[in-house]
Amino acid sequence: MKISIERGTLLKAVAQAQSVVERRNTIPILANVLIEAEGDSVQFRATDLDIEVVDKAPAQVERAGATTVAATTLHEIVRKLPDGALVTLSADAATGRLTVEAGRSNFSLATLPREDFPVMASSEYHSNFAAKAAVLRRLFDKSKFAISTEETRYYLNGVYLHVSNGTEGGKALRAVATDGHRLARIDAELPLGAEDMPGVIVPRKTVGELRKLLDDDDMDIAVSVSETKVRFATPNITLTSKVIDGTFPDYTRVIPAGNTRRLEVDAAEFAQAVDRVATVSSERSRAVKLQLEEDRLILSVNAPDSGAAEEELAVAYNDERLEIGFNAKYLLEIANQVDRENAVFMFNSSGDPTLMREGSDESAVYVVMPMRV
Repeated sequence: MKISIERGTLLKAVAQAQSVVERRNTIPILANVLIEAEGDSVQFRATDLDIEVVDKAPAQVERAGATTVAATTLHEIVRKLPDGALVTLSADAATGRLTVEAGRSNFSLATLPREDFPVMASSEYHSNFAAKAAVLRRLFDKSKFAISTEETRYYLNGVYLHVSNGTEGGKALRAVATDGHRLARIDAELPLGAEDMPGVIVPRKTVGELRKLLDDDDMDIAVSVSETKVRFATPNITLTSKVIDGTFPDYTRVIPAGNTRRLEVDAAEFAQAVDRVATVSSERSRAVKLQLEEDRLILSVNAPDSGAAEEELAVAYNDERLEIGFNAKYLLEIANQVDRENAVFMFNSSGDPTLMREGSDESAVYVVMPMRV
């Protein structure tokens, strides 16, 4: 195999591949990227047995062929090469080495046989549809902060992507994540062809890798879903992932429907105020108290070890007085999801879950559990 490829193109492809590779591997081949050259393009394939990414890039192929080489080493070499360099990769099966040349730089890397590289079994997908990158980005970006990191409840370690009844009638494509303390539920218009999609839990790592495919707002992403796998594809990159084998809990039961006390506040001002008063709170609890009175909100923290803080905000609130406490980190993460100017909080009592949405938009709803202060 011998190819020549522009450094920037190669770096982008290898960066995507090496981020999938697990740093600590008991199986040496899983630390490698499979390079396959044919025609006028080259494919870079990497896997950790749960996720597989294939990145296709244009190249001058002098000699077709394939080999595997350490993904992180190749990435580091390419990253350090000068911008605009033409990189030549040539594999010699007899010596088991891959030569990387660019200008006066020359590297010789150990390879492993391509036959040893595991390729993810193809799957029959029940549902195939296309969605705009901007739509998928919104679904995952606004929900991923609530993914649980608790390994015992593994079925919460991802985003539950499924078809549901939308808030404005009709069906919606919905993403939900929760860790038991907070919950995010985001709706998007149901794409054509997604009506029969089985509900799947997309793992946290996959959500992170997928984000790299979604920067171009107008790009169509081909989505394929089966009971065990999900695939996202652009013209050049295909990301295939196993889904979490478990049942996502009935999240509708924890979304309060009867909260009547309404607070409307400037989202950016609120987030900054929470951040400021939380500075003095002890790292362990990070509790912040919200004191609601007519058209004013007092945020306060009282940490006996380190001090106290208080800040007042002008808000729209005309219900009875309420004191309620929250974990500052949870409040901040939820407030930071608001794209519109105002955040609307709906309270019931100091012991009940609080609901938050962005202005009058009900396609994004967040729930946060209170804590004692």
